[in-house]
Amino acid sequence: MLFKPVMKFIRHIFLFLALCMSYAGNLHGQINTEQVLRIGQNSLYLEDYVLSIQYFNQIIAVKPYWAQPYFYRAIAKLSLDDYRGAEEDASLAIERNPFISGAYEVRGVALQNMGRQREAIADYDRALEQLPHSRNILLNKALAQEDVEDYAGADSTYATLLRIYPKFDTGYVGRAKLHLAQGDTVAALADIDTALSINKNSTNAYSLRSDIAIKSKKDYESALADMNEAIKLQPQFAGYFINRAFLRYNLNDYFGAMADYDYAIQLEPLNATALFNRGLLRAEVHDNNKAIDDFTQVLNLDRNNYHALYNRAILYKEIADYRSSIADLDRVIDEFPDFSGAYFLRSENLRLLGDYNRAEKDYRKSIALSKKPVTADDGNSASENQAAAVEESEDVAAMFTSLQTIDDNSDIKEGYQTPGIKGRVQDRRSMVELEPPFTLSYYVTTTEIKETPYYIKEVDDLNATRALRFLLMVANREPQLSEEDAINRHFASIEYYNSYISTHTPRAVDYFGRAMDYYTLRNYQAALADLNRAIELTPDFAIAYLLRANVRRLNAEASRAVEGNGDASAAALGQAAMKMVNAEALEDIDKVIELSPRMSFAWYNKGTLLAAAGDYTSAISAFNKAIELKPDFGEAYYNRGYIYLNMGNRNAGMADLSKAGELGIVPSYNLLKRMTR
Repeated sequence: MLFKPVMKFIRHIFLFLALCMSYAGNLHGQINTEQVLRIGQNSLYLEDYVLSIQYFNQIIAVKPYWAQPYFYRAIAKLSLDDYRGAEEDASLAIERNPFISGAYEVRGVALQNMGRQREAIADYDRALEQLPHSRNILLNKALAQEDVEDYAGADSTYATLLRIYPKFDTGYVGRAKLHLAQGDTVAALADIDTALSINKNSTNAYSLRSDIAIKSKKDYESALADMNEAIKLQPQFAGYFINRAFLRYNLNDYFGAMADYDYAIQLEPLNATALFNRGLLRAEVHDNNKAIDDFTQVLNLDRNNYHALYNRAILYKEIADYRSSIADLDRVIDEFPDFSGAYFLRSENLRLLGDYNRAEKDYRKSIALSKKPVTADDGNSASENQAAAVEESEDVAAMFTSLQTIDDNSDIKEGYQTPGIKGRVQDRRSMVELEPPFTLSYYVTTTEIKETPYYIKEVDDLNATRALRFLLMVANREPQLSEEDAINRHFASIEYYNSYISTHTPRAVDYFGRAMDYYTLRNYQAALADLNRAIELTPDFAIAYLLRANVRRLNAEASRAVEGNGDASAAALGQAAMKMVNAEALEDIDKVIELSPRMSFAWYNKGTLLAAAGDYTSAISAFNKAIELKPDFGEAYYNRGYIYLNMGNRNAGMADLSKAGELGIVPSYNLLKRMTR
């Protein structure tokens, strides 16, 4: 979709409703609920979307019959690109109050972004009954009508829109896009010129005119001029630099293209398109190792990017790493069994490795695919069919080795950017990984979303005895201990335990306390020895098993990093050792579950360990139990959603990620955005 729906109208609604709420105090008894709603509205207005959701959650828990918190939460989720969650909340708001016109628009925008255009149009029509002159609703409706190829309806909607708002430049750009869909380039250019006469700063107009110049006439010079104007107006949008690099490449400005790709990656270090294209350019000048690095980064972001796999296979062959090339080609051929070029390249690798039988087999397969059976049954001559087959084969190869561009030029990030959880957190690219297991700690990282540590009854009971020298807490992301005074306190605590244990009959809690100090100071071997001793003295010490499972894993990872040091054989031994350690950690977690079957964090940790081992089915069962015991367990929803996506269950995965985001797990929104493209 060319235009991301604008949210200004919703902010006006918000301001109006916020004003109305000041008169509603007598209607709703609890003033605290009113205050929380206002705080949530303020957070929403300031684009602190994740935090605002937490406030609306609190109101919904107390007054689930209110429509407003669902409506506002829908706006926040929409702003975070959680379209499924926004649709659900908007529907809940409409169930409670069918006269909130904004809820129909929010749901329409969510549906439109999920590709359910006809449902979106129905919602826009319902909203227009109450707001017939809404500029944004009319624009979104026209875009949806175009998407379902209702060109006459879209043209009529644009006519209404531009009659009411004759100076709305975005409306003209939208209609230009409609003209292009109908093949009328002249009318499209006329509307773009009108838009630019109204607003010389219309980035959408420059971007669309650049696209027209490329596609209709391959006029790269004119397209470059327009793209330069768009970049002046939106210098922080990586997509424009990617597209300008494409233009510069076609104008034989190699260095300019490379500079643009470098800058796009500087803006978005995990932009797969920029990394892929830079890899192609590097390969073209035989900078093979750096090109391989770029394709490897692309594959780290998406292991099923077959374009990157094929190109990396070519480069591996160039640097004589034939086995790696074959491994990549095996995956490409599994996915594209009729791609003759992949068979030919694999045959070359096999021949260079001396495997002439397999090489000959692949070579013959390649030739057979490039010379498809020639018949005249379709009315074409044999030579025409042969030419079509060759052309198709060349098209497939070109698809794998061509520069890519960003289609959605106008999908610009909002200017509001602050650290932490504020703003459009889904735009902050990050590596996709499971949320880590929970452990015991003397230090936790708190945020506006999570201000208090997690609760485990056994931990609370131990703290109540005051047997430890520091307060024990539960966390899955521990802060780095960097203050010298804090570090020295734990060294002093270890000395205290040393003295006490040597002069008294030691108790399990003393060994546990010293293990916690060692663990805090990252001395995992010493911590493991003390935990072993604590468990020997008290075999039903549930949280000692919980901590030991984590210490086992961290100790093995640290040892593997030190011992491996790039040695392939050591790395292989390390992998085998890690499997054994994970099995031991799983035994410890199972013991925790045996002793405390209602400890949700133990079930969560079990699921995380099973997922890391690739046992997704058992991991889902463990996360199911964790969520059953703790229905607001955001991390469990996130990890279960991640696993569902890995198993190909998109709907279940999206639902879990939406719920995880609602519960404050910020990485959910980044993954949701990737999955809704």
